[in-house]
Amino acid sequence: MASATKPTKKMKSSMRSPLAASPRSIELPNGMRERIATKAFELWQERGYRDGHDFEDWLDAEAIVMEEIHEARE
Repeated sequence: MASATKPTKKMKSSMRSPLAASPRSIELPNGMRERIATKAFELWQERGYRDGHDFEDWLDAEAIVMEEIHEARE
């Protein structure tokens, strides 16, 4: 008996993430990567060093650093 498999759908290139299309990483200006990494580490510490939230910590850290930069420019 042959197993039934679902055909996979191809995403249109316009629907793909622009980051997924580029094999190179995005360059962050003037030490921003280090600032984000430091803030993400602080968030991990505040969480009690629990693993499994590194991506969330990184995104939260990006938002915090961007807000700090925005406020400094005002």
